[in-house]
Amino acid sequence: MGPYSLKDAQRLLALSESAIQSLIEIGYLKPRRDPSGKIQLSFQDLVGLRAAAALRKAGISSRRMNKALRHLRRQIPDDLPLSGLSITLIGDRLTVREARSLLDAESQQYLFAFDVVAHHDKVHFIERARSFEEAECDVHFHRAFDLEEHAPDEAITAYMNCLAANEDHLQALTNCGRLLHLAGRLLEAEALYRRAKQPDPCLLFNLAVLLEDLDREEEAIGVYQDVLTIDATFADAHFNLARLHERMGHEKASFRHLLAYRRSL
Repeated sequence: MGPYSLKDAQRLLALSESAIQSLIEIGYLKPRRDPSGKIQLSFQDLVGLRAAAALRKAGISSRRMNKALRHLRRQIPDDLPLSGLSITLIGDRLTVREARSLLDAESQQYLFAFDVVAHHDKVHFIERARSFEEAECDVHFHRAFDLEEHAPDEAITAYMNCLAANEDHLQALTNCGRLLHLAGRLLEAEALYRRAKQPDPCLLFNLAVLLEDLDREEEAIGVYQDVLTIDATFADAHFNLARLHERMGHEKASFRHLLAYRRSL
């Protein structure tokens, strides 16, 4: 994926341009440049930046962070992408995850990749590092969200990339289905909505509206009812049911949902 500009990285990761430039200067990042000389960041660069941003947020000083990252980069072959690494803190030690091991970036010793928590006289081991798939999914989702208004087709692609990393990402399913619907790709939108494994009122409401546009009003009524099973105060579901029942001549049902709509406002 990519390339991404410095502005993309700043917007996605809330890092300043100077912070990104400093990581380039120490050799932690090795981005390409376009013919005009502008920096082009890869997705792997964004993953590396995300790790550095997390360390900065945790209060690690720039001097200590840059020293550890510079030392770490010297130990990594150029053909090993930073997307294969997850940098974090264990206690007050700066560490990097390599596959299933953790390397202390300051002492170069390997550590266990777990926190240890005592609960009710039992010891639990909790893995700390987030997977590459989770990080990739987050980047694609935020990129898609930013693209929705001015580049909906690109947003759809980014949401699909998010779903490729995490097929159960509910917000990506909902948002991407809505964009497909607006683009007139109704059957694709329906198929995407129906991939959701957990019932969600917003996603189901969008599916019901889609079914109306497909002239499948009886099915739409059933899905609106599913919405209200989850959230009985979902005002728009009551309003749409009132409208559909009125159209079908179901006066009592229409009036009941209209009253519920007014109570839900």
